[in-house]
Amino acid sequence: MKQYQHPTVDQISLTCVLHALSDPVRLNYVQCLAKLTSEQPCGAIPTPVAKSTMSHHLRVLREAGIIHIRTEGTQSMTSLRLHDLEEKFPGVLDSVLKAANNTTSVEEA
Repeated sequence: MKQYQHPTVDQISLTCVLHALSDPVRLNYVQCLAKLTSEQPCGAIPTPVAKSTMSHHLRVLREAGIIHIRTEGTQSMTSLRLHDLEEKFPGVLDSVLKAANNTTSVEEA
């Protein structure tokens, strides 16, 4: 059973969080997790990239402190670290997600 390493709240940096969210695939994944509001199996959220590429994106998000991944049997369960991010950088994740939603709405119009 694989155990994942996660940064502590003190180890999370704003530059790493913003860098991780700068990629459209990772940002979309975080948006989906935020909308679902509950822990999800890693493969439950559809992505436009290969499984190996998605593994890289998940690693970047985990190492930035944005998501938490835990193993349950043969599945890896993913959740947002909303409380930790809000404690460290109040309002940042919410602002980024709102801005991304507004940008998506404008691009679709």
